[in-house]
Amino acid sequence: MARELYRNAKTNRDVGKQRSIGRQSIPVNHDSNEQSDLFRNAYQQLFNWCRGHDFAGHDPFDALNSRLFQATPLRKSRNARLVWTQIMKRSPSDLRALARVPSERNAKGIALFALAQLANYRRLRTSEAETQTRNILAELLALRIDGYSGAAWGYNFDWQSRNFFAPRGTPTIVPTAFAARALLEAAHEFSDEQYLTAARSVCEFIIQDLPRSVETDSEVCFSYSPESDTRIYNASLLAAEVLAGVGALTREQELCGWAERATRYVTNHQAKDGSWTYGTAASQLWVDNFHTAFVLFSLARTIKTCVPGKEFQQALERGYHYWCKQFFLADGWPKYYHLRDERGFFYYQRRRFYTVRKPYMRWSQAWMLYGLARLLEEVST
Repeated sequence: MARELYRNAKTNRDVGKQRSIGRQSIPVNHDSNEQSDLFRNAYQQLFNWCRGHDFAGHDPFDALNSRLFQATPLRKSRNARLVWTQIMKRSPSDLRALARVPSERNAKGIALFALAQLANYRRLRTSEAETQTRNILAELLALRIDGYSGAAWGYNFDWQSRNFFAPRGTPTIVPTAFAARALLEAAHEFSDEQYLTAARSVCEFIIQDLPRSVETDSEVCFSYSPESDTRIYNASLLAAEVLAGVGALTREQELCGWAERATRYVTNHQAKDGSWTYGTAASQLWVDNFHTAFVLFSLARTIKTCVPGKEFQQALERGYHYWCKQFFLADGWPKYYHLRDERGFFYYQRRRFYTVRKPYMRWSQAWMLYGLARLLEEVST
């Protein structure tokens, strides 16, 4: 996990002395040139592969972009949309060409690529790295959705979840928050007003356009999208992270106040064992690795920026201990991981009887490029 978790959790637990690239377990050793070369090569191969595809690709949840499916009456059925999405997602063979699903850019994926390039720029400090970073940030800004109170981003496909339906182009807090995270980092690195202005605009989208499914004097829960009142912990906390990050830079206590209330809602709903379910609905009561990590990461960032407090720090530490204990094996292998292809990209998932080798651009490649960039940044300091 990123440096913020290790610093803020203040724990002596060793989360594993191994990290994996593909199917190789490599001891983390900051003095190992061979290891650093391996990480740099993996990063460069993956970056070249993604750039060669113009940072566009398919997604585990883009099944409803199928021209075949959209030509049928089934497109109007919630259950049909759910079943079609799961068939396309879980199939060991990629059916997207047959179903005529186009390869496209995804706003969250572009935000992750921007974050990766920002980490790469911080490590190299070269004009080439700066140009690459600004180019991907320009692509991110170009993907903004108009018609709302502030800057917002959404997915490039119709998305049917178990709780709501978000048509293509609907702004949601997840891609919006990751875009804001990249913009805030860019504002800090380049002292460029356009990035901070865009990030500040996101706060207006959050406050003015996102429904607040819970709102009291001490708590608030921001919904996932303007068309939904669902209560999802990592989503609401992503909104808090944006408000806290912007508030810390602009010194707006009102934004920090919103962030504090949203953070308190999430920490007040932490289970005794330190976990968080995905959400509050009966169909959202599972606990998994990456959504737990999302909560911890956003919680660490809100604490670091403008929402300090013993109650939040204790929640972070309990959650961090739970995450380490439940989601990593003794040798450091996570219980949900990617596999690497010799061509440089990463597979989606290894299931019980087969491996889904589809190179999803947002879900696998963007996250791995961001992770490798952050790892390289850490081992170079």
